[in-house]
Formats: sequence, C-alpha cells, structure tokens
Amino acid sequence: MKSIWNGAIGFGLVNIPVKMYSATESSTLDLDMLDKNDLSNIRFKRVNEKTGKEVQWENIVKGYKLDDKYIVLDDEDFESASPEKSKVFSIEQFVDEDEIESVYFETPYFLEPQKNGENAYVLLLEALKKTKKAGLGTFVMRSKEILGIVKPFRDLLIVNTIRFPEELREYEELNISGKKVKPGELKMAITLIEQNVRPFDSAQFKDTYSADLLKIIKQKAKGRKPNKAKVEETPDKTIDLMAKLKASLEKSNKKVS
Repeated sequence: MKSIWNGAIGFGLVNIPVKMYSATESSTLDLDMLDKNDLSNIRFKRVNEKTGKEVQWENIVKGYKLDDKYIVLDDEDFESASPEKSKVFSIEQFVDEDEIESVYFETPYFLEPQKNGENAYVLLLEALKKTKKAGLGTFVMRSKEILGIVKPFRDLLIVNTIRFPEELREYEELNISGKKVKPGELKMAITLIEQNVRPFDSAQFKDTYSADLLKIIKQKAKGRKPNKAKVEETPDKTIDLMAKLKASLEKSNKKVS
C-alpha cells in the first residue's frame, strides 16, 4: 500500500510519527463511458474556457476569486495557513465513540508507526483499548482541514474522519409526518426488532450487486440475453400496518425455528 499522509499523532507532549493509508477500496465494477455508435472511449479534457485548448496538469494552479480577481495559491501558501496541522494530528480531547452520531462518520484510514515511533504507538493503542475512548482532533490533508478520531481497530490504530457540523444539511423543509403511533402496532414492531437482533458480523455481508452485474456482462459476452429481473410493484399508498407486521413476525418465526 502507498501512504497518503506522513506526519505524527500528538498525544500530550508525545509525537508519534506515523504513515496513513486508505483503509477502503471500491468493490464496484470499473465501467468505461463509451460512444454508443462505435464504442470509442469518452475522454474528459481540462480545457481553457477562453482558448478552447487542453491544459496540461503542470500548468494548472489553484486560485480564489476575490473582488473579481483571482489570487493564485501554491503549496507553501497552504502549508503556511496552518503549518502544525499539516504535519501533526494533535489529539485535543478524548471522547466515547458512541457520543458521535453515525451521520458524522466518513472514511477510515490505517495508521502505521514510523521508525522510533513503535513504542509510543503501542502505548496509545493499549491505553485507548483499556479506557474504551477515542482521541478527537484535526489535521490538514490535501489542502483541507479534517476532523477525525484516533481509535483502536483490532491490533492497530485508525483515523476515522468525521464531518464538521456545518457540513450537515438542514432537514426542516422535509415533510416528516407527525402522526401518532398506535400502541398495538408499536408493540408488534418492537417484537419484530427483538426477534431479529444478532451480533454484527461483517463477513456475512457481500457486494452482491457487482457480482450479479458481472454475471450479466459475461452472459452478454457469450451472446446470451440476460434474464430480465422481476421487480416488485410499488405498494399501495394505503398500507395495513398491522397485517404487514403480523406477516413479518410469521416469517421471522419460521427463520428462528
């Protein structure tokens, strides 16, 4: 794996030199965009809007428009904005992870200790395990300040980035019905939930959509016409909740037995 950030985790007055690696990869199929007339690849070019000519990567700079004039920024400008955060993820406080609502979580990254940082790395890992806490702080990566938590994951440390509050959209404009719940329906819904509670096991979940799509691709490559999937019709707007819940419980009971 190739590291995407080199720096340190600030733990009190201790700086733990680390390398950061992406902990995830896409499981979706890599589909190309083609011209349906001759199946030629579609290319996306970086074009100067005035000249219409393509611009090479080495000639592209970043700028901010201020008073109808662009101010160009270089790498030194980004580092000067917050030099310490470009190199150090400083833990500002420790929190219980369940205090952070799931809507804030974004992307996990693996942390690997660099030379001479192994002892402090393991110390922080074990201390977080014992206290069941996560370290909260900010750092800068790719010209962007990132809020994240440092926490144990199995036998290593990870950084899980989380959103800033201002990145969440307001939802007041959504039409959320304020209808009252019927006690009988609520009781049956709770029973259905309790009957289907099981420990989380990530191994039981697979990306079946990509696998099914690949089967269709292979069938078409052999000149076969894929079977058309049956799609359930959209249910009526008027739903007999009690009848649906009873049917769900019966199905759940059969699985348990």
